[in-house]
Amino acid sequence: MNRSTILRWGLALATALSSAFLAAAPPAGKTLILATTTSTQDSGLLDDLIPRFEKQTGYAVKTIAVGSGQAIAMGRRGEADVLLVHSPEAEKALVVDGSGVNRRIVMHNDFILVGPALDPAGIRSHTAMEALQRIATTKAAFLSRGDNSGTHAMELKLWKAAGISVDGQAWYQQTGQGMGQTLAIAAEKRAYTLSDRGTYLALQKKLGLAILHEGDPSLRNVYHVIEVNPARFPKVNAAGARAFADFLVSKDVQARIKEFGIATFGSPLFFPDAEVPKPDAGRS
Repeated sequence: MNRSTILRWGLALATALSSAFLAAAPPAGKTLILATTTSTQDSGLLDDLIPRFEKQTGYAVKTIAVGSGQAIAMGRRGEADVLLVHSPEAEKALVVDGSGVNRRIVMHNDFILVGPALDPAGIRSHTAMEALQRIATTKAAFLSRGDNSGTHAMELKLWKAAGISVDGQAWYQQTGQGMGQTLAIAAEKRAYTLSDRGTYLALQKKLGLAILHEGDPSLRNVYHVIEVNPARFPKVNAAGARAFADFLVSKDVQARIKEFGIATFGSPLFFPDAEVPKPDAGRS
């Protein structure tokens, strides 16, 4: 084979590979950055929903699963296109300061107190406030995420309501990790922790932790989708963010959320809440 033939074959191969790469890569404007809480990832919900969204719309979603506080901070810096989070006060502040728009309710589950089945602090049959007071009084090990997440914010709110300062307490430890990792550490240390129900149910077979308090109205856990404001951050993918938000509150996806987890765990991990399809930036 002479040099010119080799060059022609090489050029043809390079062209074919380039064409294949361009066909596989998402078109410009078709990549979407989703910043979300770890519970939507750890529960498996996003693994179910995102491929459906990508197939329907052609968008390629890059998911960044962190605490809600970190996700909201990303939105405030224009580093994400859309947020799926569960920290209501921080969400409202994001909308008020103009970094987020079209905050819409998607779903809810609840927070639960979990710990060793022997329940050394005796928190069963008590209110959430009483349960935390008993943990503090008995100095039973308690693990906090300590990551500025929605779960962490709820936990701190509960300690405050219970009249307990956890600063400097030896029995109170922070993991700095997401929900799944914090549950794993709690299981290893036989400690108590606050968890969202969805992540706990998804991982419970690996944990050996029991639900010791549930059903308290103060433990309701609500998730909203928020689009990052393109007027403040012109580079965000506003069309993709709107498409994803519309997808989450659509009738078909709300029906899927309602049934997600039933086949595997015997009960849903989340409950759909989107009733009004039109955006409402002020709704909580």
